Amino acid sequence: MLTYSFVDLGSDSLYEHLYKCIKNDIINGILGAGDKLPSKRSFAKNLGISTITVENAYAQLMAEGYIYSVPKKGYFIAAVKSISEKKLPKREEKKETPEKAGYFVDFISNRTSHGNFPFSVWAKLMREVLSGESSTLLQPPPVGGIMELRKAIADHLYEFRGIGISPQQIIIGAGTEYLYGLLIQLFGTESVYAIEDPGYQKIAQIYSSHGVEVRRIPMDESGVRMDELEASGSDILHLSPSHHYPTGTVTSISRRYELLGWASRNSRRYIIEDDYDSEFRLLGKPIPSLQSIDVMDRVIYMNTFSKSLSSTIRISYMVLPEKLLKQFYAKLGFYSCTVSNFEQYTLARFISGGYFEKHINRMRNYYRNQRDMLLESIRKSSLAGKIQIKEENAGLHFLMEISTELSDEALEKAAEQQGIGISCLSKYYFHPEDAKQHVLVLNYSGVDKDKMDEAMKRLSKCITVDGGHVLCYDW
Repeated sequence: MLTYSFVDLGSDSLYEHLYKCIKNDIINGILGAGDKLPSKRSFAKNLGISTITVENAYAQLMAEGYIYSVPKKGYFIAAVKSISEKKLPKREEKKETPEKAGYFVDFISNRTSHGNFPFSVWAKLMREVLSGESSTLLQPPPVGGIMELRKAIADHLYEFRGIGISPQQIIIGAGTEYLYGLLIQLFGTESVYAIEDPGYQKIAQIYSSHGVEVRRIPMDESGVRMDELEASGSDILHLSPSHHYPTGTVTSISRRYELLGWASRNSRRYIIEDDYDSEFRLLGKPIPSLQSIDVMDRVIYMNTFSKSLSSTIRISYMVLPEKLLKQFYAKLGFYSCTVSNFEQYTLARFISGGYFEKHINRMRNYYRNQRDMLLESIRKSSLAGKIQIKEENAGLHFLMEISTELSDEALEKAAEQQGIGISCLSKYYFHPEDAKQHVLVLNYSGVDKDKMDEAMKRLSKCITVDGGHVLCYDW
């Protein structure tokens, strides 16, 4: 059966990515005229996506004339004239070419391994939903999401993050990017947003694409700097206090109270607490959320299931303060929830049935083992005397400072030549020249453990300079 990767989608939705994959295979002759495509249901199951996603991709391909359907038989590849005119080689003669990002080991991607998804439990719950919720599956979901899921999330937050809120305060959406867009509409484009520097660059891109002004706030060892925040004139602060990406910084308790004080001094000020991957603290107890100590209702809590379950589970949520909740429904209550009832009911049962807690516990053990094996590979390699490991006890990445004369750009290029994908901390700064050099951000969630030793051997070959030239070796 056809299989496609859903890593690095960029700005594409799932169906757009699938549509492009099939279209490219048709154009390149991999799929020939008359070939039968998999059924929507079996294709969706094989790819680990929803049937609706496959249906939308097929519909787009049909609309453009790449495929056609035969009643009760399925979907087939059309004879596209522009393809035949190119006289492409037959499929069996087509030579395989390496993928653009075909790294031997990729430490850049923070995608989780699909092998860890609880398929059997998820499939069982889906069947239960189909039989038990058939009367409500096709009803339009309320803007905030179905109450069963919101209640399950509220119970989970109270038990594991110390957040006591009502289910009504929770708004469900298809990804945090969509929820950011709702908040921008709620606050208005005249509000000024502050983000952490260094930080996840996509956040700045999202805000800028909505036409709002973004100010970057430098950080110290305790979190965002208060003097810079005060001077920025910002209204909304977006931060990850429990585990900052990429530095791993945990905002100190004293800095948290300073931030809450900053927000309380102006009615326009709010803090967006992005609690991304906070579940994966590998040593000690989880860090309490900023929202749990907020008594002034100035914190909007946000989280997603894309890291804890799968990057293709596009279900995220935000918790709005009571005052903002009323404004949200008055201004944006006409929106429909962007997550299907089917997925919401399934996730609700997954959480309320205790499966999510068991899954998180199992994944903590898995990632702790994954991290320990990578650290052991580093210790056994010739890198051992040239590096320093930092922030390895939380999240699914850590920092590795390397002693080398190479520039960050040269280091990344040298590693790429050896099939190793790395990114340096300086890339996450708005002003890279202000960043500390030679610090790698190593994401290990999707790294094959059998390749770790070899990856470190290859990386160790790329950190020396001879007369300004990188010494790299062929393998």
